[in-house]
Amino acid sequence: MGSSANTETNGNAAPPSSSQKPPATNGGDASHPPPSSAPDQAIIESDPSKKRKMGMLPLEVGTRVMCRWRDGKHHPVKVIERRRIHNGGPNDYEYYVHYTEFNRRLDEWTQLDQLDLDSVECAVDEKVEDKVTSLKMTRHQKRKIDETHVEGHEELDAASLREHEEFTKVKNIATIELGKYEIETWYFSPFPPEYNECVKLFFCEFCLNFMKRKEQLQRHMRKCDLKHPPGDEIYRSGTLSMFEVDGKKNKVYAQNLCYLAKLFLDHKTLYYDVDLFLFYVLCECDDRGCHMVGYFSKEKHSEEAYNLACILTLPPYQRKGYGKFLIAFSYELSKKEGKVGTPERPLSDLGLLSYRGYWTRVLLDILKKHKGNISIKELSDMTAIKAEDILSTLQSLELIQYRKGQHVICADPKVLDRHLKAAGRGGLDVDVSKLIWTPYRDQS
Repeated sequence: MGSSANTETNGNAAPPSSSQKPPATNGGDASHPPPSSAPDQAIIESDPSKKRKMGMLPLEVGTRVMCRWRDGKHHPVKVIERRRIHNGGPNDYEYYVHYTEFNRRLDEWTQLDQLDLDSVECAVDEKVEDKVTSLKMTRHQKRKIDETHVEGHEELDAASLREHEEFTKVKNIATIELGKYEIETWYFSPFPPEYNECVKLFFCEFCLNFMKRKEQLQRHMRKCDLKHPPGDEIYRSGTLSMFEVDGKKNKVYAQNLCYLAKLFLDHKTLYYDVDLFLFYVLCECDDRGCHMVGYFSKEKHSEEAYNLACILTLPPYQRKGYGKFLIAFSYELSKKEGKVGTPERPLSDLGLLSYRGYWTRVLLDILKKHKGNISIKELSDMTAIKAEDILSTLQSLELIQYRKGQHVICADPKVLDRHLKAAGRGGLDVDVSKLIWTPYRDQS
């Protein structure tokens, strides 16, 4: 990766080669080194701690050490990869580390001066480490670790999972520029090989073409006619608009959207065959155009009744209710289709949390207002939520019991209020009267 970091030497100048002679000082002869160099060497040799640290370098992949993070505190990390610093000495490397307390999205390249070499733990064989750790775990703990370890990759066997993790372990793009925002990326995305040496990419926020240099983007923006995503505007309420983009009709845009989204989604696959998908792109609109906030995709024809495949709110727009809006919008489309829907599995832990919150708010709002008995089938017909999702949500809230061969919903008003409060705010509302849309029909 060609970056300015490659030319840094962490403040330590590379040692002179054997052919170099130090300059003469105080009238001394340049052919004889000044006497002070011997005591310097003696200091290094008499400091076993410093000698031991120098002997560790360069650190091996797999080494565990404490690293100074952006909060100024040291946190435990594992070295995932290393690369030699351009024009540096033989031990001058920078290290790509995973903060073991944090999500993989925070993995980053670090300089040597961020690492506390006194805390170094030697690299441990992963298989041995896993075996030792496994022996210390209860069966329940191990199952929980296994479940979270392969999150989003359940259908992969162990060898394929290792291959995937090896291929995607290092972020290839550090930052992107999109509209008025510069955004730090979270994960690897398989951009074409010609972008392998890029640390930063520049996206056109309207057509999503990406470029290596700012000047290229500026030239492109003078020629780009788009001011909104290609496709049909199917919803407008205030400054919010939703566009439906057909992956078959707008293949390049859809593929670029997938490249962009993968930088923030830790999924194993990227949909190269975008023909099979519809993309619903949410925008904030102003006099300069429609600026992408997030999107979700869905299959044109899903045998499993999936109404959503991928969902993403871009980092600058997160925690503003847009994710909940996108989930609600996917169900409004299902209602228009006259079908029940469910998100594509597997769900990440955060995905399940978001959906469980949505299902809880929708179902409990109905139960609060409804008089008399109501069945799960009736709830499903009213909300377009799949019966299995309704059942699992109500069971998690302990609002359902099994009596005389059937499920019975127990809806005490105080209990409902308590659960609604715990579920949090519902985000932005979808104004169904502003949705102008007809379900997809294959025209081929």
